[in-house]
Amino acid sequence: MSKKNNNQYHPALAVTQIRNHVTVTLGMDNDQYPLWVALFTNHAKSTRVLHHIITPKSGKPAPPATDDEKEMWETIDAMILQWIYATVSTDLLETIVKSDSTAMECWKRIEDIFQDNQHSRAVTLEQEFSSTSMGDFANVSAYCQRLKSLADQLKNVGSPVTNNRLVLQLVSELSSAYQNVGTIIRQKEPLPQFYRARSMLTLEEASIAKAAASSALYVKHQDHDSSSPSQSILGKPPASSNKNNGNKNWNNKKKGNNKGKGGKQSDSSTGENTGGNTGSVSTGGAPWGGYGGWPWGPSAWPYPPCPYPTAPGYGG
Repeated sequence: MSKKNNNQYHPALAVTQIRNHVTVTLGMDNDQYPLWVALFTNHAKSTRVLHHIITPKSGKPAPPATDDEKEMWETIDAMILQWIYATVSTDLLETIVKSDSTAMECWKRIEDIFQDNQHSRAVTLEQEFSSTSMGDFANVSAYCQRLKSLADQLKNVGSPVTNNRLVLQLVSELSSAYQNVGTIIRQKEPLPQFYRARSMLTLEEASIAKAAASSALYVKHQDHDSSSPSQSILGKPPASSNKNNGNKNWNNKKKGNNKGKGGKQSDSSTGENTGGNTGSVSTGGAPWGGYGGWPWGPSAWPYPPCPYPTAPGYGG
């Protein structure tokens, strides 16, 4: 019989990485106790060691009958203690660790730490639960996760939150962008389960984000189409700049022509500037800007070309 027990395989002995199964770290100052308990007890059930930390409803199991059974029980119990120590913070570990302690005793010490002063803790949690608003969170998921965590903690201190209350609290503190879907959830009879209401809000959040992205892309394209580049690839000024410069030059020409008409003009027969202006020659209002109004002449000669008409022997 002892030989058979010695060779008997126990699934708890095959667990080498408890953090793969209990993925949260329980600390003195966090609110992960309900989640930690759920993950730990589920793993204990799957490895058939739940009775090492929680007394079954049917009563305490029979003590080991033989030395081999006692040795196996102590080995498994020590392994469960290692699981507990590996999934709690250093501060909490220093509080709960004791020599020659069983897994059940250690489990009870943790339970007392997180469930002491239940009424005071319930009042504090109730206030926080009722004042939780979506505006304090970055997205829908974080808001829903916080409400669910507070509901779990209230259940842990003996003040469970019903599904209807949880859903109503969820929709009562939504942001203005989610008021429409909140109204739909409120008007359902009966109220949907919390996970379904959370799913509806998550889908609405995705739709809002998609619409915002499309609107931003449309505005970007509109701005790009309505604006012209300040400089082309070849370094030329934009067309609007050329057009403005052209208008400016044409206006300057018109001003010059007007001055030429109203003021003293050069004598085209002698080539002398009768107005005393030696810097330029009036074009006589010719639009092409040639010398003396000739379209084939150079533009605005300051003096006639040599030989001058007044030079001796000119034309003789």
